Amino acid sequence: MTADRTPLSRTDLAGLLTEAAQSVSAILTAEYPTAPSRSYLHPVLGMLAAGPRVVGELNDRLEEFVAAEPRPTTPAGLFTLASYAATLGWLTESLAELTTAVDRICTRAGIPTEPRDPAVTTPDDNEFDFSFNALELAAIRTAAEAAGLAPDDYVAVLAESLLAASRVTDACIEISSSLLEDAVYVLDEATDHISAGDGPGSLPTLVRSLLARMEAAE
Repeated sequence: MTADRTPLSRTDLAGLLTEAAQSVSAILTAEYPTAPSRSYLHPVLGMLAAGPRVVGELNDRLEEFVAAEPRPTTPAGLFTLASYAATLGWLTESLAELTTAVDRICTRAGIPTEPRDPAVTTPDDNEFDFSFNALELAAIRTAAEAAGLAPDDYVAVLAESLLAASRVTDACIEISSSLLEDAVYVLDEATDHISAGDGPGSLPTLVRSLLARMEAAE
């Protein structure tokens, strides 16, 4: 973007939202090399590495969008701005929760534990229900040995890692699909006069989702 431009068309605005959706989706496929001693972190390391970069890129684009002249003042422009801002807030919160989860996993993995029953157990919260065959148990014991953990502790931290990854995956899918829905809404309007009233049609998809969750929690 340049510092002096004509107002963005609805096609341009929809393109901004679509690009943001693609950036968020890319978090889910990011890879990061995982040492055998930290194999239980493999489900989250790619997300942990890519997430902050995506947030930074989206923030830079948002700042350019707001700072460029003329600033967005049309209903379509303001709708796009609100969608983008909601995306940044939701994604930042999700990645903060991921960071907290990874810190908790690392702390748990680093605490010395006395050997317990040799049988492999699941995490205390029972978020996952695992059953393993002989080959899987052998692989778990090998991975646990490389990580310096008892097999049941290894399964516990791996399950926490999988759960954290699942939560970020759900968030990224919702964010990405919401951005694409907003892009279609901006693009398909017959004119630039997108509703700017108090009805649900004037709110980005993520904002409506948040409001629905708040109402359901009451």
